[in-house]
Amino acid sequence: MTREDFKSLIPAERTLPELTLKAISVGIFLAILLGAANAYLGLYAGMTVSAVIPGAVMAFALMRPFKGNILEVTLGMMGAASGEALAAGVIFTIPSLVILQRYMGCPGWSHIHYLETTLIALIGGILGVLWMVPLRRALIVKTDLPFPEGVAVAAVLTTTVGESGRQRRTRTKTEVSPVWLLIGLFISAFFKFGQLSLRIFRGMVEGIVSIGKYVIGGVQREGWIYGGIATSPALLGVGWIIGPRIATLVFIGGLIGWVIIAPLVVLVGGMPPGTVDPLTGFYKIWGDQIRYVGVGAMLVGGLWTIWTLRSNLAAGLKEAVLGIRRGTEVTTRKRTDTDLNLKTVFLIIGAFVIPVFIVYAWVSQMYALSGFMAVFAIIMAFVASAIAGYMAGLVGSSNNPISGVTVSVLLITSLILFAAGIGVEGVSIAILIAALICCGAAISGDVLQSMACGWMVGATPWKQQIAEIIGVSAAAPVLALVIQMLDNAFKIGSKDLPAPQAFLMAGIVKGILGGKMIWPYVLVGAILAFILILLNLPVLPVAIGIYLPFTLSTPIFVGGILRYFTNKFIEKKFGKGEEEISDWELAIKQTGIKPREKAIRTGLLLTAGFVAGEALMGVAIAALYSAHIDLSLFPAGQEPWWPGLLVWAYIGALLLYIPLRCCLAEK
Repeated sequence: MTREDFKSLIPAERTLPELTLKAISVGIFLAILLGAANAYLGLYAGMTVSAVIPGAVMAFALMRPFKGNILEVTLGMMGAASGEALAAGVIFTIPSLVILQRYMGCPGWSHIHYLETTLIALIGGILGVLWMVPLRRALIVKTDLPFPEGVAVAAVLTTTVGESGRQRRTRTKTEVSPVWLLIGLFISAFFKFGQLSLRIFRGMVEGIVSIGKYVIGGVQREGWIYGGIATSPALLGVGWIIGPRIATLVFIGGLIGWVIIAPLVVLVGGMPPGTVDPLTGFYKIWGDQIRYVGVGAMLVGGLWTIWTLRSNLAAGLKEAVLGIRRGTEVTTRKRTDTDLNLKTVFLIIGAFVIPVFIVYAWVSQMYALSGFMAVFAIIMAFVASAIAGYMAGLVGSSNNPISGVTVSVLLITSLILFAAGIGVEGVSIAILIAALICCGAAISGDVLQSMACGWMVGATPWKQQIAEIIGVSAAAPVLALVIQMLDNAFKIGSKDLPAPQAFLMAGIVKGILGGKMIWPYVLVGAILAFILILLNLPVLPVAIGIYLPFTLSTPIFVGGILRYFTNKFIEKKFGKGEEEISDWELAIKQTGIKPREKAIRTGLLLTAGFVAGEALMGVAIAALYSAHIDLSLFPAGQEPWWPGLLVWAYIGALLLYIPLRCCLAEK
């Protein structure tokens, strides 16, 4: 499938102000604000909140007094997305250096080094933007990836923002009311506030049940089965947007990891020594062993994805080479399909080898190795950015396992160092290489979500790319300062700032360079990926399902099932129709909406509200955490589970009923 002839909201022939001072200023402000908030949230909870949708809402709110048009809001959103994504790249990796020295007895950092952190974040973030220039067409235009958050934010913008920046007020009877977007937003926001801030109910329901005792190899073992679900309206919405097929594949991955492999490991080897609570032991087995099955599958699946896209990627690179030879672009494209000059992009990418080498040599004092690894890091940034960008297009930035991509890179990097005879003294350079690549991979996912939205609304790609670079440049020095301050205040690795992802990275690099890595699980994942390839099944959705906690895969699956029943009902009432319109077209369609299209667009607005509300409230709660404001009514871990499940089930019923209500209302 190709989107070459996609009709954007603002036609390519029409020009509106985009990269204006107000758009740049709002982008810088939001990059710093949301980047700082997500840095704390990631170190505290091991996750960040995608800022694509909240960034769009906040950019619109800030520009509304100045009548910013839809393209200016889109450019302002790019800054917000860059700050959040860069925060994920930094906090998942850089704190590992402190953890290695502080808790694991390995060479590392006694504190966060400001200058090195800033340089790595800046270079990695800009690389993530630049590598997406030749990949943009291959991943957005030449594929049918859904880009769920891109669709959601396009629906938000086209429903709430007029071309001149005023809210849309006049509508025809066939149009979809924006009230569904607001309803979804408020439902999701209040739900998240009650869950995380007031703590009146739990955010997930999970449990582990004994299935009897068995004699294995002369030793009596107890069998266990696990199940769980995160009561998240946003994940429900993501599942609805991506559809039943991808949602089911993600869920299958979760079943493989959590319901098949993990119970077998427990049955054969028993719970980890010293385990008191079976659920805690189950999580430890997943974190220490099963997760690496997902990493192995992700590594092979990512490389296979690049291979399947080789013709599109080769076309982009061929055009880049021809552009460099001729000193100009090969063809003159329409405004909405014009990227930064590819000659300039590749020259900057090549030039980045020098500062990367300086940083690595500065930290490690290994000059020959630093030169080789600098070139390696630049090339791996391309591979990781392509894989992360593809996965973001598949399941969204919020569910994109950037840490899984980083673990894969860390495995390869550490193996190269180990083969070169480098032991634990090389942990610093291994982490810094992974950090640079992780920053690029994290940025690439959010860049593509924003670029997909831009393709729908009619933004100019090269202006979006510049806006993203400006956002990265503004966020990088502030993020380093924020992490430094958080470490001074709470101590990274402490109970108040556990940094779970950074602990994972530190454990991996120590395990490989110390000779204690569990390779069989990585190999199992790689073999599983090869089997899926032979069966002609998508690998990455399944790999993501194995790598993510099972509680996240379940609500995505439920959302996909709700979309399945919605589609079937519409098909039964109206038939398949001669022309099937895509969610991308529905997200921006303004007039002449058919009844069947009205139902799906209503669902898109409602689910966009779910994603936006939870993301916005997540940022607000991160600010409350940072200010040490505690509104909880129950101690953490002692909240009742059933109210959240009941309310979430009701929200799911609304997601099924509201779009179908539009069908039932049609004669």
